[in-house]
Amino acid sequence: MNAAYHPVQSEISIVFPFDARGIAKRFRHAAIFAAVDLLRPGETIRLVSECDLAPLQEQIRRRYGAEVTTRAVERGPERIVVDFTRA
Repeated sequence: MNAAYHPVQSEISIVFPFDARGIAKRFRHAAIFAAVDLLRPGETIRLVSECDLAPLQEQIRRRYGAEVTTRAVERGPERIVVDFTRA
């Protein structure tokens, strides 16, 4: 079974891994927004991608405001990880 289906309990919230690298690029933002829409307060999606997530982070900020926070976790040449947490 794919690791994306196994939430991880952290000291702050439940973290759901979401590896977007396996999703066709034209469907990614829709899938990510759908997942963020389903977050409950205190839950986090840990998004993994191979491309710059700054434009998506800005879209999340505009759409959700303070309701969803973003935090960079890892930034490498082939792997970028960002947490999206519902307040």
